[in-house]
Amino acid sequence: MNEENKMLVEVRSRYIEEQSKPSEHKYAFAYTITIANVGITAAKLLSRHWLITDSNGKVEEVRGDGVVGKTPHLKPGEAFTYTSGALINTPVGVMQGKYIMLSDAGEKFDALIPQFTLSIPRTLH
Repeated sequence: MNEENKMLVEVRSRYIEEQSKPSEHKYAFAYTITIANVGITAAKLLSRHWLITDSNGKVEEVRGDGVVGKTPHLKPGEAFTYTSGALINTPVGVMQGKYIMLSDAGEKFDALIPQFTLSIPRTLH
């Protein structure tokens, strides 16, 4: 990755008990993501690509335009934070993915989203 096009992605996730139904194997999680432009060129977030894996190994692939209905344009030093959610069939899972970005110089590049865990409290040690 060149220094012109560089994004830093940070994630926090939490279990949403009130939207989950363990008896029906439905576990809801919220995740808050901050994407920060740490490069030297402004860029717009065009789309997202997620891989969501439950502890049974079932993988759901999600692609879509923007995030939460937005396509933020980030100048160097700017950040964008949003919260979204995922529903999986097990109490533990993982998510990872990437954002497809377009720099003001006309270059498409990926901003990688590091793998993070979805877990109900006291499930992991």
